[in-house]
Amino acid sequence: MDKTRKAERYLRIYGQLREMLKKCENPIARMATIVAILHHKFEDYFWTGFYRLLDDKLTITCYQGPVACQVLAPHTGVCWASIDQKKTQIVEDVNRFPGHIACDSRTLSEITVPVYNEEGRVVAVLDVDSREFDAFDEIDAEWLEKIVELIYMKN
Repeated sequence: MDKTRKAERYLRIYGQLREMLKKCENPIARMATIVAILHHKFEDYFWTGFYRLLDDKLTITCYQGPVACQVLAPHTGVCWASIDQKKTQIVEDVNRFPGHIACDSRTLSEITVPVYNEEGRVVAVLDVDSREFDAFDEIDAEWLEKIVELIYMKN
């Protein structure tokens, strides 16, 4: 998908999510809605989900796609890199990422986005996998960062 079309799709999805998420302030319900919408609106999204930081463990919360790892090894892999570095990670080829956790060997590229609560603390990470190499770019990062901010928005 070309960059203009991708940005336009994210803009539409962002508007839809903003309105939908006003109906419920529960962060888990908001995460589930975000995952469902994103997973079904982008062809390249093979696995889409959130891992929550619970008792210093990254634990699966809600997702769409094949069965996932339930708990991710501490400070290893792309999801933990997002949390430890407090920034979005775009990985063109997961096989070349040091410490990559392969929950599904069909995943070839990945993007992860840290989620901050109202106090500005990282509490979760959005993880999106693709079966294509180099599936994610700065447009995905920009819009997914805006979308995860909706989890803790005030109505």
